[in-house]
Amino acid sequence: MMAGPRTHRAVVAVAVGAALLAGCSDGKVSAVPELPASTCFGAFTPTELAPFMGTGEEVRVAAPADARLTAGRKSAICNIYVDGKTRFFASAERLPQGQHFSWAPAVDEQKPEPLPFAENSKLWDSGVAIFLSCNGPTEAFELKLWLDGSTEQIKQEERRPLFTGLMKKYLDFARQQTGCGA
Repeated sequence: MMAGPRTHRAVVAVAVGAALLAGCSDGKVSAVPELPASTCFGAFTPTELAPFMGTGEEVRVAAPADARLTAGRKSAICNIYVDGKTRFFASAERLPQGQHFSWAPAVDEQKPEPLPFAENSKLWDSGVAIFLSCNGPTEAFELKLWLDGSTEQIKQEERRPLFTGLMKKYLDFARQQTGCGA
């Protein structure tokens, strides 16, 4: 039995509809999400953080307006989420002078190297951290700075240089914000 023109059109319509639905789900291509003008305490520009964002629909930045740390405000944390997943993390933590700091074993497993501009620092493929002593306006303290990001969309050879540049900028910013060296 042969299908008539009406049956043939119905089969084609179902096939086209199925193809359109498939294109709207698994094959959907997301755009690079747009970051707000000021991110992570105002320390970084959207252009500087764009390599970490990947693709997605919704960006949410969870951070205080600044990273001014005092004896009463010990830390500032910034998380940038894309579609609910952390894509970039920055923190600054003020610790009492002389407090011992040890690196987490997970950092040492990443084959870190020191930064050329910071004595107590470690740089690895998905992050960088510095621990330094500061003379503040009223007292001395220790400062721990940490940057971490999602790097699967960044070429291997570009990761460490990217984190090095960001930490150099963040170190200068954090010193000013926290009064380190004042």
